[in-house]
Amino acid sequence: MKKLFLFLVTISIISCSKKAEPANPETLKQEVFKAEDDFKNLAQTKGIQEAFYAFADENAVIKRDNDSLIQGKEAIKLFFSDAKYKTAKVTWKPDFVDVSADGTLAYTYGKYVWTATDSLGNKKDFKGRFHTVWKKQKDGSWKYVWD
Repeated sequence: MKKLFLFLVTISIISCSKKAEPANPETLKQEVFKAEDDFKNLAQTKGIQEAFYAFADENAVIKRDNDSLIQGKEAIKLFFSDAKYKTAKVTWKPDFVDVSADGTLAYTYGKYVWTATDSLGNKKDFKGRFHTVWKKQKDGSWKYVWD
């Protein structure tokens, strides 16, 4: 009985000490690329406010004009509640995706086009580059922590 107990304890220690191997880096990059695409698609179909809220980590930060920072998921939702964002459209695609060695953080960058409509209905495009930092959530999804 004593030998069986020692055997079970040894097996449990060995099994608990093994670290889970992170997923294949290319698989993780594809997950992040898909999260970017889903984020963009939601912005185009449901609006900027909903997309930036849905894909934000609880502690996410977005950088805006004059290097101002909007901190926290709820503050981001409030920021994008402004009427000017209701008619705005945005599209983007990452040119590059990379993932940390442990598979918990990633970053992307690429080009975006932001289309704003003025009070007369005139549309104007603003083009630029974006940089997003992503964090893998406990449920396996990816949420941005910096945009």
